[in-house]
Amino acid sequence: MKKLIGFGIATGLAALLATGVSAETRITYKSAKSGSSYYQMGVEIAEALKKKTDGDIVVTVEESQGSVQNVMEVRARGADYVFTTPPALVSSAQKAAGPFDGKGDPKFEDIRALFPIPSLTMHFVMSDKSGVTDFAGMEGKTILLGKGSFGASEGEKYLDLFGLKDKVNLSEVELSNAVPALQNGQIDGFVTAGSWPAPNVIEAAASTGVTVLSLSDEQIAETKRSKIVIPAGTYAGQDSDITTTSLPVAAFTTSQMSDDTAYELTKAFWESKAAMAETSPWWKGVDQSLMGNVAVKFHPGAIRYYKEAGMELTADQM
Repeated sequence: MKKLIGFGIATGLAALLATGVSAETRITYKSAKSGSSYYQMGVEIAEALKKKTDGDIVVTVEESQGSVQNVMEVRARGADYVFTTPPALVSSAQKAAGPFDGKGDPKFEDIRALFPIPSLTMHFVMSDKSGVTDFAGMEGKTILLGKGSFGASEGEKYLDLFGLKDKVNLSEVELSNAVPALQNGQIDGFVTAGSWPAPNVIEAAASTGVTVLSLSDEQIAETKRSKIVIPAGTYAGQDSDITTTSLPVAAFTTSQMSDDTAYELTKAFWESKAAMAETSPWWKGVDQSLMGNVAVKFHPGAIRYYKEAGMELTADQM
């Protein structure tokens, strides 16, 4: 008999290997919009887990409108749901704060962490034609922030912090259409929070020519985010390092998922990570040091794996 399970970044994972039971586990993995780095990561995870478990774990990647939506769907999803979001958004949901103000739900308390993934990296992408090389130059330009995603809310926050609120024209185009909109001059730039190297930025840089704006140390301090450097040469035409901000991201499920399934998902991820890093550089930045950034309780099944692997968790994560 096949056992169905959903993974919420948008792919199916399954395999009760530890129990010796032959079964196919399906997971729905939900993370971000198609064309984004996080969607591509979901596809890579799905392929890696299928290979690692000889097809016992099947992950189906599902497109998402963003991190907030991923968390909100916990209210209606089942034990097969796996999703990605910044740990800070999980904390906000559990406190009914920020984007979850007035939208609290007891099911948010059931959210449990599985493993960290590459951090969200802010990209402020301006076409070469726009002539914009710093934030002040964005005044009067048409910018695409997208809708409902963490990158959109974070981008809006930065525009406000840097004195650009109501001084730029915000486009209503979907983020998935950012590159063609940039190519045809419909927008002057777009904001995306994909981990670097971001696929849509790679495409824009290669096809149109872009400048990805750097933030000063003072601006980074204002954002209260972590500093990250995107090395020169990451994108076509990028002659110098880009200094920007990042935010931790992790894969989550809920306490409805069985301990065995959560264990197998977590184990398969970590044992596949090195192979994924051989073809996608963003996985090289995922190691034990990121575990401390996940300030959310981990699933008991994941905790079992971390104990076996000798990876320490804090008391608050247990």
